[in-house]
Amino acid sequence: MSEIDLFTGKLVRLAAEDPETQAGLFCQWARDTEFSRLLDSEPPFTFSEKKWKEWMEKDLEKPDNYFFSIRTLDGSQLLGFVALFEMHWQHGDTMVSIALGQRDYWGQGYGTDAMNLILRYVFTELNLRRVSLIVFEYNPRAIRSYEKAGFVVEGRVRGAMLRDRQRWDFIWMGVMREQWLQLNGQEYLSQGVEHV
Repeated sequence: MSEIDLFTGKLVRLAAEDPETQAGLFCQWARDTEFSRLLDSEPPFTFSEKKWKEWMEKDLEKPDNYFFSIRTLDGSQLLGFVALFEMHWQHGDTMVSIALGQRDYWGQGYGTDAMNLILRYVFTELNLRRVSLIVFEYNPRAIRSYEKAGFVVEGRVRGAMLRDRQRWDFIWMGVMREQWLQLNGQEYLSQGVEHV
């Protein structure tokens, strides 16, 4: 089996990050209301860098939480994060969350590349069977990106969120290992990743 770099894609690489570095950028990104509204259903809020750092350090201590920063291959710009959580080993299932805080990189394939990297890690290294996520109805750019990575809509929670006096759905999406391998398997099999 030839060796591949599990954490390097076409546009980005996944990396561990010092919480202090992350805290500074999260503090900056959280001031962008659109970023906050795409990331979380809670009302936007701002924390100090110290509070962000404390939260990240605490989150990193949780077992079965996998948190990666997303950096560009060209220039190593820190763009955002991707995280696995609610890991259910007995079922082979996990949830994923992804966010790009650097607006200049939105809509250019960086998020899709990062999602494909984390899916490759989940399906070929952790040997899980499915990955799920929740996306907000008002985020069609993210929905298209997830579909490119192999996710399909599995359901909705109608009118779950009130934003700007309008009700929006939570959309549940998921991808199974078999679906992802059909879309991406040939590329990764040719790099030495065996079909599992």
